[in-house]
Amino acid sequence: MSIACCIPVVECVYCLACVRWAWRRCIYTAGYESENWGLATSEEFDPVPRLCRIILANYEDDLHNPIWEPPGGYGLDPDWMMVKKNHEHTGGRSSPYLIYIDHKNADVVLAIRGLNLAIESDYAVLLDNKLGQTKFCGGYVHNGLLKAAQWVFDTECGVLRELIEKNPNYRLTFAGHSLGAGIVALMTIYALQNRGRLGNIERKRIRCFAVAPPRCMSLNLAVRYADVINSVVLQDDFLPRTTMALEDVFKSLIW
Repeated sequence: MSIACCIPVVECVYCLACVRWAWRRCIYTAGYESENWGLATSEEFDPVPRLCRIILANYEDDLHNPIWEPPGGYGLDPDWMMVKKNHEHTGGRSSPYLIYIDHKNADVVLAIRGLNLAIESDYAVLLDNKLGQTKFCGGYVHNGLLKAAQWVFDTECGVLRELIEKNPNYRLTFAGHSLGAGIVALMTIYALQNRGRLGNIERKRIRCFAVAPPRCMSLNLAVRYADVINSVVLQDDFLPRTTMALEDVFKSLIW
């Protein structure tokens, strides 16, 4: 009788413990990990607005007759657009992307747009992951984003190499937003591991700007490539502040 009376108490304690754990996971943000980081210099931030406009150009079907251009336009010369691919071209393997040669800023830019809420394949790329599933370059990475990064690089490395060899003083910049940011972050590491396919370009000429990226690599990789990969997060933006544990919760709810 006394044991039976204790069972509801144990159940209540267990339920309260689970609720407490879930609540702490939901209110925890990755921003706690960077709250003591230093501020970027004006020189470091200077390319960001220009690259954001290039990323946004992915949303246009015809850059000669833009429909969605931001105030002041995209600041692009449509004749300098080397490659532009949409979901039909990628077959769902990646978000749409473009390759633009910016002669004004001596820059070869590969830019990938963010998640399209109406395209199921974008969700498939983002949710194709399990914690600890994919090991890469001595760390752990997001499985779906890595596959997308490798596919885009393998598809376009010939074009990138040709542009770099024709313009030996230009930098190679990978830029992306949201889903595209995670792809270019991992693509940058993949490119650094395969610089021979890019004509042995120097490491210092490769850089990445990931705007609002999802969690896509373990901390040791983020530290190792911090000199090349720049993450841009606007205040409390939801996606980049979300931990991998919460991503798994959202995947269970959405999928």
